[in-house]
Amino acid sequence: QVTVVESGGGLVQAGGSLRVSCEASGNIFSIGFMAWYRRAPGKQRELIASVTSGGSTNYADSVKGRFTISRDNAKNTVYLQMNSLKPEDTAVYYCNANVILTTTRLNVNYWGQGTQVTVSS
Repeated sequence: QVTVVESGGGLVQAGGSLRVSCEASGNIFSIGFMAWYRRAPGKQRELIASVTSGGSTNYADSVKGRFTISRDNAKNTVYLQMNSLKPEDTAVYYCNANVILTTTRLNVNYWGQGTQVTVSS
């Protein structure tokens, strides 16, 4: 079994910074693609940043230049550093990890439970 747990959300003023983390643990042989999604109130979940196992990154236009995704493969952890936060960044932030299981070598996609980020104006 694999668990994916986000942490680090909270309340911050506009213009401030916040870092959220996501750690995967359990029956993990390796992790490929890792990503952060968010769901704002009344909107669909959107992909905002992703990173491959080799470190290649991609960002949604809405966060490009303000957010940075990074990962620590030894810790099975992905981070999202969020700077210059805006009220429209308020959302539940979800981690997604593509895991190759140790026991079966199957590739399985896992989601965390989400962490709330609220940006006040």
